[in-house]
Amino acid sequence: MARLPVSPAGGGPLATAPAADASGAGPAPAPKPARSSLLKKLKRIRQPAVVEAPAPKPAPAGPLPQFQPFDMLATLIAVVRSDGVVCFANAALEDALGISRKAIEGSQFADLLTVPEIMRHAIAGAQTNAFAALRFETMLRRPAHEPLPVHAIVAQAERGNEVVIELLPLEQQTRQDREERLIDQAQANKELIRNLAHEIKNPLGGIRGAAQLLQMEVESRDLIEYTQVIIHEADRLQTLVDRLLAPHRKPHVISDVNIHEVCERVRSLVLAEFPRGLQVVRDYDTSIPEFRGDREQLIQAVLNIAHNAAQALAPQIAEGEGRLTLRTRIARQVTFGRQRYRLALELHVIDNGPGVPEEIRDRIFYPLVSGREGGSGLGLTLAQTFVQQHHGLIECDSVPGRTDFTLMIPLP
Repeated sequence: MARLPVSPAGGGPLATAPAADASGAGPAPAPKPARSSLLKKLKRIRQPAVVEAPAPKPAPAGPLPQFQPFDMLATLIAVVRSDGVVCFANAALEDALGISRKAIEGSQFADLLTVPEIMRHAIAGAQTNAFAALRFETMLRRPAHEPLPVHAIVAQAERGNEVVIELLPLEQQTRQDREERLIDQAQANKELIRNLAHEIKNPLGGIRGAAQLLQMEVESRDLIEYTQVIIHEADRLQTLVDRLLAPHRKPHVISDVNIHEVCERVRSLVLAEFPRGLQVVRDYDTSIPEFRGDREQLIQAVLNIAHNAAQALAPQIAEGEGRLTLRTRIARQVTFGRQRYRLALELHVIDNGPGVPEEIRDRIFYPLVSGREGGSGLGLTLAQTFVQQHHGLIECDSVPGRTDFTLMIPLP
């Protein structure tokens, strides 16, 4: 029998076609594999398979769970380690700086200020418990913007190797104080108006009724004229009282409100009364969504402001230079009325008149305060009441040549 050739590596016989024996009875039986080849195969079978461990899941994007509540605050918050490196920055700080959270975290917080040495000493003092909380005023650097004056509060966090830094923009703090005063004033005015209106209304009915009875008894024409004066003045006071109580009496008619329909209605009413010499400019952001509210109340609020502005523009209208602008914008991440809102409507009513007199600038939303002779002093009071019933607020910024009344209403 011929010998089978062996592979050069010595691992086993080469595969060949079966050879027939000389007698032609069929193929010869295959030779047994070499012992070395069987051992190699057994080693490969017994060797355990290598199982790769699953790749670790990436860390979730966003702030660490223990710092997430800071994102709900309107003030600027940063958490730094003992070496001054930022490990967390909230959304308000991100918006104020105009850069992303990833760019802030990992950087030296002191370098974000115009005078970094004060902040470095404050962080070191908080680490050594030199004080419970340190307050000072400084300037926050902002790329592509002027530095922002802030009031800084530095205190140690619950974990000893971390320091919490809170920054209060001085302009924002002043604005919040002003808004709180407006809200408190509006609430006090509401109670005063209710009590005063009821105290006036009760005797008015008796005065008017007595004058009517007296008019029926007297025969002199002169005396009848006097009784008519009493009745006429009683009716005028009754109308005034009704206007004072109107915002608190009428139920809300809630529906979907398009603020630009409100502006167009006001524009047509103002131009109907002042057809010459007054230009009413539209500057609308058409992306503002509809919101739920009382359409008629909002029309009345905007009309009161626009009508006051048109009356103050009398000299400019006489010269053909009166200009009234209705501007709508969306504000993001704003705080007013002691609450923070993701989106809010800003409606500006701007005129080029002489401005609000300085002596009444802080009292223009008070009832019966008017800068115009013969004015009732109720227009702005009612406008503020109507807007506050929509959880909003009206603010005024006035200088000679430009007065801007801003209505702010939260959006869904």
